[in-house]
Amino acid sequence: MADHHGGQPAGGSSEEIKEQDRLLPIANVGRIMKQILPPNAKISKEAKETMQECVSEFISFVTGEASDKCHKEKRKTVNGDDVCWAFGALGFDDYVDPMRRYLHKYRELEGDRAAAAASSRGGGPPPPPDNHHHPSTSGAGPSGAGAGHFMFGAIDRSDNNSSSRPF
Repeated sequence: MADHHGGQPAGGSSEEIKEQDRLLPIANVGRIMKQILPPNAKISKEAKETMQECVSEFISFVTGEASDKCHKEKRKTVNGDDVCWAFGALGFDDYVDPMRRYLHKYRELEGDRAAAAASSRGGGPPPPPDNHHHPSTSGAGPSGAGAGHFMFGAIDRSDNNSSSRPF
């Protein structure tokens, strides 16, 4: 398997990747973590930093696998389908279908946005009414999940009886 740390050789390099370029912003990580917790819960700096390292490594791991696929196929651009394929190839089978559903909704929304932009410029007919998806109410839309909701719905938390959680 290829190196999944930004293309750096395993033995190191004369030019190290800066931590701020390697890790997701800790404020974003903390905000995501807080969504699942009760309103009065606190998250330690250590917990945020640990999660920051883990999610950043996970993204690199999955993206590296998708990139290897593209390289073998002589393509330069990693797309959403490649990422979905990488989830399955790496054994994250439970996430492949939710990711594909999300990708499909994302592409629908992007198509709707492009059509709306074209019609506002006078470049075509107005877009048809949107009766098939409502990201703001579904909690699974491409623009983000509703507060406290998981974006992909891949995690079943039905065994949790906590009334402070939104699912």
